[in-house]
Amino acid sequence: MRDPIGEVPIVFNYFCHKEDSQEINMNQINTINMLFENKVRENPDALSVYDTDRRLSRVELQRLADTITAMIPRGTKRVGIVMDHSVEMIAAILAVLKTGAAYIPVEPFFPDDRIGFMMRDSDARVIITNSKYVSKISAINVKYTIEDTDINVKAMGNDKNDTDIQTIIVDKGLSASDSTASMSATAEDLAYILYTSGSTGNPKGVSVTNSNVCHYVRAFADEFHPDEKDTMLQYSVCSFDIFVEEVFATILNGAVLAIPSDDDKENIESLMSYVSENHVTEISGFPYLLMEMNHLETIPDSIRLLISGGDVIRESYVNNLVDKVSVYNTYGPSETTVCASYYNCSEGYALPDGTYPVGKPVSGMDIRVVDENMNKLPDGETGELIIIGDGVSAGYIGDRKIENMAFVKQEDGTVIYRSGDMGYILPDGNIAFLHRKDTQVMIMGKRVETIEVESILMKCPEIKMGVVQAYTDEQNLSYLVAYIVTNEDNASLSTIKKEMARFLPTYMIPEFFIRMKDLPMNANGKVDLKVLPIIMKEGLVA
Repeated sequence: MRDPIGEVPIVFNYFCHKEDSQEINMNQINTINMLFENKVRENPDALSVYDTDRRLSRVELQRLADTITAMIPRGTKRVGIVMDHSVEMIAAILAVLKTGAAYIPVEPFFPDDRIGFMMRDSDARVIITNSKYVSKISAINVKYTIEDTDINVKAMGNDKNDTDIQTIIVDKGLSASDSTASMSATAEDLAYILYTSGSTGNPKGVSVTNSNVCHYVRAFADEFHPDEKDTMLQYSVCSFDIFVEEVFATILNGAVLAIPSDDDKENIESLMSYVSENHVTEISGFPYLLMEMNHLETIPDSIRLLISGGDVIRESYVNNLVDKVSVYNTYGPSETTVCASYYNCSEGYALPDGTYPVGKPVSGMDIRVVDENMNKLPDGETGELIIIGDGVSAGYIGDRKIENMAFVKQEDGTVIYRSGDMGYILPDGNIAFLHRKDTQVMIMGKRVETIEVESILMKCPEIKMGVVQAYTDEQNLSYLVAYIVTNEDNASLSTIKKEMARFLPTYMIPEFFIRMKDLPMNANGKVDLKVLPIIMKEGLVA
């Protein structure tokens, strides 16, 4: 019997000294609104955020947020944010948080049914949106059951500060006259509900508290030391937690947030021009963004930090970048608030499979490797990664009893998140991420990890991008399909197979290879597996 996981250490991760903790109301100081107000008091005129139309200092951002706060009805607990990325969007988020409510971020281009589900599931009673999306929001026909009546939807305009914000009230009986700007959040109040983009079924809403976010803001500061001289690029969609890092780890640490237009983000060349012109110093994004930058002859001199998250990062993605800037690999499910570990690729090494370690836990967090019975495993043994600490969220909202079993409450009240990710501890203490628990298939009676096959595929010089998927025919026999983007149009399949055969037995080499111009990507920056073409093997059930 291996040693049990043991006692979880108590972690003080607040913006004060431990010895002062009893004298300070931590419920108030460990909130997003309080941290922002502190930054305003430190330097009200310092630039905080800008887009192509407006530049706002900290105090100007605060005033705009206050304007929107006054429009939010008293007692509102959940607010949908369906907006274009802009300074108004950032102000709207801060406004919601000031009232003590939680926001639900939604991109306007999401399908109507998806937006409708998220609003119903989260019990959002107010939606803040741009004027041009009012008809879209109204057409969703969001309905709630309150006193057995359907909710009426009406729009209220706001002409203050020349904003283009509309507040959509979707709760019978609420009105602007009921609004207040005096409500305040506590540390344990929800800050946002982030919906995961599951491959099947409805998405799950992850509940993240003010305390969770404040923890991550401090962890980010401890590692990267942002200040007023830093500018973070706001590149990610709002429905992914990289957005949380971009926004809160920036403005709450006193740095500047730069929001490019859609035209600026049209391609890597236009994006880098924007980065150069605006002296952007920090970029957080998905591995494929860094891979695009890696192929450029030069990158803007202003960049000091590149952060990759959301998927594995390979040495081939950043081999031309690691000597120019600090490149970090990060790991952490949305359930643990943005990131649970950091790894400095520029000062580190790649693993034999071509991927980088995910590093060591951020301050205020712990990551351990356990077996199926939650017994801690020795270093070097593969097991499930469990995450402990200030970043572990409040779980999933709604009727998610089975899914919430991933959050294991200990006798001392500490919550452990079972990630479902597999990995092991390296001799130097860094963590190696391997794959999800559910990526294993049986081929010819032998266990095969699709991620292992994919890693070998990506080591082939001919491969620029690739993903490996397993399918099952009507006899319940699995086979592998590789979807590839090659560096050269005339790349030889036989050469690719021969290269893979140097490392893999025959049964692990995909039966089918599909050459594609590009791999389809979803809004979260990952390969959209649902839209990959399915190769019909004889006997396969469609």
